[in-house]
Parts: sequence; C-alpha cells; structure tokens
Amino acid sequence: MIHTHVMTETPVGPLTLQADSTGLCRLDFGLRATPTGQPPTTAILQTCVEQLEAYFAGRLHHFDLPLNPVGTPFQGEVWTALQQIPYGQVRSYGDIARAIDRPQAFRAVGMANNRNPISIIIPCHRVVGSNGEMTGYGGGLEIKVRLLTLEQVPLIQANVLEQCRVQLLQPSEVTP
Repeated sequence: MIHTHVMTETPVGPLTLQADSTGLCRLDFGLRATPTGQPPTTAILQTCVEQLEAYFAGRLHHFDLPLNPVGTPFQGEVWTALQQIPYGQVRSYGDIARAIDRPQAFRAVGMANNRNPISIIIPCHRVVGSNGEMTGYGGGLEIKVRLLTLEQVPLIQANVLEQCRVQLLQPSEVTP
C-alpha cells in the first residue's frame, strides 16, 4: 500500500490529504507534506481537491470519493453514520449512538468521532453536544464554527458564536 500526499490551501487553512490505491486515508489540518502548489499525484487526490474547492465555494453538499479510513470496526460504524448526517444539519453523540444501535455508547461515539482521520469529508464537525452546545473539534472550535456557518446550520446564532469566541480566547483575555 503506497501512500501519496498533497497539501491544498482552503479557507480554513492548509489541509494535507493522504491516499492509497483504494481511497483517501487522511485529511489533516495545517500539516505540509508537500510544497504548496504541487499538483496531486493521483486521481483520488485530484478529485478530493476539486470536491473540497466546490464544498468551500458552497457548490458541493455531499462528497463522492473512495475512502479508506483506518480504524476499529466500531470506529468504522461511527464514521459511516457521520456520513449520513445531511449537509446543513447537526446530530448529537446520542443520536449517532442510536443510529448504530448502541444507545448507551455515546461516550464511545465521542471518542470515535475524535479519532476520525478524514475530517470535513467524514463530517464530524456536524456533531454537537446533546444540548446543542459546541464540542471539541480536531481542527479547533473556530474551524468547526466556520464549517457549520458555511453550511448555514441554524444552530449558529449569536449566543453560540459568543460561546465559541469566549472558549477561544486566552484566559487572560476574558473579562469577568
């Protein structure tokens, strides 16, 4: 299994894409495996770059790529369920646990969500807390908010943005 990489610039910063002969394996925030501007070396990576560009331009609502994320069978179930969350909608960890017929496994779902190797394309940014509050995201809460705002998720209202802004500030920047 030979892996190839490409780095692409996006509105949320550089993304490094990694693929093998069967599909996209990883999408990492900010890592630079290849110089900016180097063309993708495989059809999978080229298609991924094109679909990401369309997604960020608001023209693509569902990715259609061969994926090959590496994880446990349970993680695979969760990642498959994440791909069923429609563009512009969110689900809770409990919703995902129920979708995979493991209603008590919401904490394990959270851990599998955290281990998602193909963020954005396997849309873990569409998962929020059961009360609708923003939860962690591998790319950071600011990027999660930007992705949900791009998708025009109704959840993103002034109070939620303020909650994220306060969480993103350094403790010394928060006034009592």
